[in-house]
Amino acid sequence: MGNLGFSYVGLVFLLMLIIPNLIWARNQPQKHDSSNENRVLAALERTGQAFVTVGVLIFSDFNPHQLSAWEIWLLAAAASMVLYECWWVRYFKSEKELKDLYSGFCGIPVAGATLPVLAFFLLGVYGKVVWLIIAAVIFGIGHIGIHLQHQKDIARMP
Repeated sequence: MGNLGFSYVGLVFLLMLIIPNLIWARNQPQKHDSSNENRVLAALERTGQAFVTVGVLIFSDFNPHQLSAWEIWLLAAAASMVLYECWWVRYFKSEKELKDLYSGFCGIPVAGATLPVLAFFLLGVYGKVVWLIIAAVIFGIGHIGIHLQHQKDIARMP
């Protein structure tokens, strides 16, 4: 269920999520418009974001304690975040068009949304914290759903 306490691993994951997004705020693609997003998906995304943010910080279960085969979950979560950072590097080196923002990476569709959701889900599995798993699912439904919606809208553009 989760042991209350600070998670430095959770903090690192949040920084890996937030820093590129702050940089992106100054490098948004032209014609980026979030005004027509599905309200239900947006509500799920924001709710999931809030729960993920709190959850990764307040449960110490995400900090490694001993080496075991279970650490593979932490490695998988970390690998997802590293891929997410690589996706951002590719975006920042691109023309910064809408198609770049909603692109896949390493065979993962809408990687900018999928990879962080996957990372937090796997971190929840690693820590055996059902609350983070649930938060990641809620976040994923909204975040990935919105990205897929935008990707579809881009495909329809002339």
